[in-house]
Amino acid sequence: MFSLNEIKKSILIALWFMFLTFPIMVIKVNTIYKTIEWRWERMLMVGIGAFVLSFVWRYFIKRKEAGIKQADMGEDAQQTLVQRITDNKKIYFPSLAAIAIFVVIFPFAFSMYQTNIMTTALIYVVVGLGLNIVVGLAGLLDLGYVAFYLVGAYTYALLNLHFGLGFWTVLPIGALFAGIFGVILGFPVLRLRGDYLAIVTLGFGEIIRLVMENWNAFSFGPSGIANIPRPSLFGLDLSLHQNIIYVYFLMVAMAIFTIFVVRRLQD
Repeated sequence: MFSLNEIKKSILIALWFMFLTFPIMVIKVNTIYKTIEWRWERMLMVGIGAFVLSFVWRYFIKRKEAGIKQADMGEDAQQTLVQRITDNKKIYFPSLAAIAIFVVIFPFAFSMYQTNIMTTALIYVVVGLGLNIVVGLAGLLDLGYVAFYLVGAYTYALLNLHFGLGFWTVLPIGALFAGIFGVILGFPVLRLRGDYLAIVTLGFGEIIRLVMENWNAFSFGPSGIANIPRPSLFGLDLSLHQNIIYVYFLMVAMAIFTIFVVRRLQD
């Protein structure tokens, strides 16, 4: 059972999340008609979701602490949360099915804007999983990792702008270029450790950002490169809505593939 103090903590967390997300989730400005729409029901949903997730999180923390105590008493019962869920088939398969159903129906149940937001989130999930390889598995504090994301993105943008190459053609080339930059940076940098490694990689990330923002003849400066075509589906002519859904499922597939690769590296 949860004490009154635990309930108060969850309420405070919910209120804090509601405060942080208020400008994004509640206020919607219509620049055409110059009106403001107040979406209070979304604030309520954020509050309820944060409250419930806080409760669930505290529950699993208590379970983990209880497992550690049992292990300290001589019982071999210490398991991670993921292991407990995967070992319990009655929880694992229904949870996996529920997540899969939600992922599939998401672009059809929500607007194009929300689907675009989820696609962007999945892109950063992939970037975060890659960062986990460097920082989490290899133990290297790399603060300039996002620079390789920039290299791959600008590779596609520039090759498409100057040579008209498509997404699928440039995808392996962008990965190759990002890998080459990683090797070039890795030779001198990986001789460093700790804070020195973090400082040098942070400097590398900032240098690349400043170069791209100020080298107008090459990268078009802070305005960026516009009118980059979206990934195609076997040459089919897709509408904007269809293409947004296609890119969403493409990022879901890439996220799953990245998770698989990371797990194989870890094991």
